Amino acid sequence: MTLEKLTIKAQDAIGHAREIASENGNQQIEPVHILSALLKDKDGLVQTILKKAGLNLPAVDTSMTHEINRLPKIQGGGLGQVYLSNQSQTVLNQAMKFAYTLKDEYVSTEHLLLAMVKENDQTVGKILTEMGLNEETIMKILKEVRGSQRVTDQTPEDKYQALKKYGRDLNELTRLGKLDPVVGRDEEIRRVLQVLSRRTKNNPVLIGEPGVGKTAIAEGIAHRIVSGDIPENLKTKRIVSLDMGALIAGAKFRGEFEERLKAVLKEVTDAQGEIILFIDELHTLVGAGAAEGAVDAANMLKPALARG
Repeated sequence: MTLEKLTIKAQDAIGHAREIASENGNQQIEPVHILSALLKDKDGLVQTILKKAGLNLPAVDTSMTHEINRLPKIQGGGLGQVYLSNQSQTVLNQAMKFAYTLKDEYVSTEHLLLAMVKENDQTVGKILTEMGLNEETIMKILKEVRGSQRVTDQTPEDKYQALKKYGRDLNELTRLGKLDPVVGRDEEIRRVLQVLSRRTKNNPVLIGEPGVGKTAIAEGIAHRIVSGDIPENLKTKRIVSLDMGALIAGAKFRGEFEERLKAVLKEVTDAQGEIILFIDELHTLVGAGAAEGAVDAANMLKPALARG
């Protein structure tokens, strides 16, 4: 399998594993090097999966370091080229099979983890299995984290749990006491609730000068949902404020911003009306992310707004 079929994060993990092997005088890149490299990515999906599965990350890391120290070392300057071992090749081939099973177009870090657990006759597989990790648990966590997203490009992690990454759950912030109560906006809140309760054309737009309290109205509605002081049809709704800064930040490649926004809209759509998306500074969407021949964010929102 060529490395071009790996996602950027998976390629980075193999590259980092090569460095770890070289630093330790190991001629071959073993699965222990690969998992050790995956554990170094603090924002990576592998760390998320292991945490959700209840594994002790420092203990896993220590086990990998212990196993690396047991590997044969080449002393002096005769290390030469570091290459993938037969076991690592087996892991990559197994990861490719998992990608095919999940209908993914690229091999990602989660496929590598699944492959290592599947190969439980290998050192890494044995350690992870003994710590309580299995294929079924990983698949269950992936369903929660990935939802219905598939790996269709080399940067799929940007689209996992998009709302959590690029939005703020105002209901949750209210429950945690992080949003101040809203005073004196009862009439505006009542009118917004009225529009939200419509079957169609239920997208209110708040217009006003900066600082007059448009965002406070959304926070006020979140307070009412949490306290139960709201019409019956809105009691189960979540208000999520979209952070445009986070959505645009780091989107270097053409189409990356659009993919993130599409992932957000897909999550909102999949929630079947249970999420109310609040877009602060709505005017910034006009032209956002648009390169030559691309669609700007405002036009991407039109179909969703039309459907209500």
